[in-house]
Amino acid sequence: MNLQKSFCLIFALIAIGASSTSSANADLAKAKNCMACHAIDKKLVGPSYKDVAAKYKDDKGAVDKLAGKIRAGGVGVWGQVPMPANTQVSEAEAKTLASWVLSQK
Repeated sequence: MNLQKSFCLIFALIAIGASSTSSANADLAKAKNCMACHAIDKKLVGPSYKDVAAKYKDDKGAVDKLAGKIRAGGVGVWGQVPMPANTQVSEAEAKTLASWVLSQK
């Protein structure tokens, strides 16, 4: 196998892995009931994940900040509709969800 074919194969495998990871993270968001108030590309009760990603794109501490908001809830950043605390979400799950939300472009 030549070098170019090897790179193409490696890229395809990485893309497949990234796609399945993204799908697993979307499934986690559904399982934790995040999708009841949020959608990837449109505002529902809360902002779209794409809007959240755009707002925090230059914030180096965004994963930790959003993970904290996922677990503790909050109000005022996106208006006066409160986001309830999600104590059923572990810290690790909250970081996974926050990273996934921030990857939405």
